[in-house]
Amino acid sequence: MAFEELLEDPVIQKYLHDLVGPTGMPVAAAPPDGEVTDEELAEELGLELNDVRRALFILYENDLASYRRVRDEDSGWLTYLWTFHYENIPENLEEEMYRLVDALEGRIEYETEHQFYLCETCSLRFEFEEAMEFGFECPECGSQLEAMENTRMVEGMEWRLDQLREELNIEAA
Repeated sequence: MAFEELLEDPVIQKYLHDLVGPTGMPVAAAPPDGEVTDEELAEELGLELNDVRRALFILYENDLASYRRVRDEDSGWLTYLWTFHYENIPENLEEEMYRLVDALEGRIEYETEHQFYLCETCSLRFEFEEAMEFGFECPECGSQLEAMENTRMVEGMEWRLDQLREELNIEAA
């Protein structure tokens, strides 16, 4: 898939935005063909060099960019030539989905194995043992803690987990 097609996908736009943030998004959204220096990108995009470098290294850490160093024979300065590898985005997103499956499974287990109490005034949530230590009173405001029903939250997580498993074509554990 070409860069342009990838960048039109809202899921990929969000993924890149989550990686590099708003200041790095112009770098992520404008990958040139071939090699480019960080200075050239900064000038072309009208960005601070440090913002461009930060975005490039984040993309590098996520296997979406690579660089090669070239030493200027006269000055001895190193120049970094960057290449973008957005063909790795689908694989990265799939890995993220697997991590989300694991996280949701763990969270569902935690939510179903514990009983929770809620301070409706402060919106603070406590496990049973914690609530008991506080005498079922909120340590922040002194309000009575009420038993919290989390069935709808667990059902929502299970629904999302089912969607992910279906999309990844994996069976429930």
